Amino acid sequence: MFIFAIFKMFLTLINIDPASAAIINSGGSTIAGIYVKEVFYFYSMNNNPIGLFDSGVGGTSIWKEIHQLLPYENTIYLADSLNAPYGNKSKEEITSLSVKNTELLLERGCKIIVVACNTATTNAITVLREKFRVPFIGIEPAIKPAALQSKSKSIGILATKGTLNSELFSLATKEFTKDIMITEVIGEGLVPLIEKGALLSSEISSLLEKFLRPMLKNNIDHLVLGCSHYPYLIPQLAKLIPNNIKIIDSGEAVAKQTKNILLENNLLREPSNQPIIQFITNSSDITLKFLLNEYLEKVDIEKIKF
Repeated sequence: MFIFAIFKMFLTLINIDPASAAIINSGGSTIAGIYVKEVFYFYSMNNNPIGLFDSGVGGTSIWKEIHQLLPYENTIYLADSLNAPYGNKSKEEITSLSVKNTELLLERGCKIIVVACNTATTNAITVLREKFRVPFIGIEPAIKPAALQSKSKSIGILATKGTLNSELFSLATKEFTKDIMITEVIGEGLVPLIEKGALLSSEISSLLEKFLRPMLKNNIDHLVLGCSHYPYLIPQLAKLIPNNIKIIDSGEAVAKQTKNILLENNLLREPSNQPIIQFITNSSDITLKFLLNEYLEKVDIEKIKF
């Protein structure tokens, strides 16, 4: 941490913003902000953490996929539960919150940012990529694979209002679903219940039955989950839909893309000692601990105001 603080001071002196220092490649080793000869690296980025943020605990489903694929990587997950859900907020509000989250993660030295929130991705990722010179991975509803695999030519999409109303989502549906019937349903009320940890509640079951009704009526054979909170509802969903309907979420694809971008930028951490895994929340950590139960012995959970 002392070296990182000195490095940040150095960047400031030469008028480079530490929070947005460009990541460049130097002869097989990656450094931040400036070029240094191979024999001397002022600040290596490889051991820096992968940063993730979401409007609460839902993005932990993405973190689990990334940790499973990249078990040696240090990670910092930011749960903005105080402002959940993002789905009912304006594009400007979502963008502002996403910028704030990114700045916090970059202050902690993250080498790549995973926007583990569909709503934040579809509304803010273009701005984030323009504002910060660091790799970003977004998460979008898996419309393309669902459309390509559908035999009934009918798919359902369960997502937040913010995602379904976004320009990015609209462009994706126009591109990949020209001959496909799409049944879009806003999962109103699901995120707050998941944030409370009420995954098996009667309220969740009632809402899911209501949301699935028009999809089943339209004979869907693929159900796309368009919110990182929703994979935690797969056990409930599986009880309510026929066996021929395939549930698709983007977690595994996001993890693979994260690995690919780290490889391209020479940012992968070498397998060594146990990784440092941090979770930060600005609200109660009860649900976070519940969802991370199998990992609690090796993770650190911090509650701060942000």
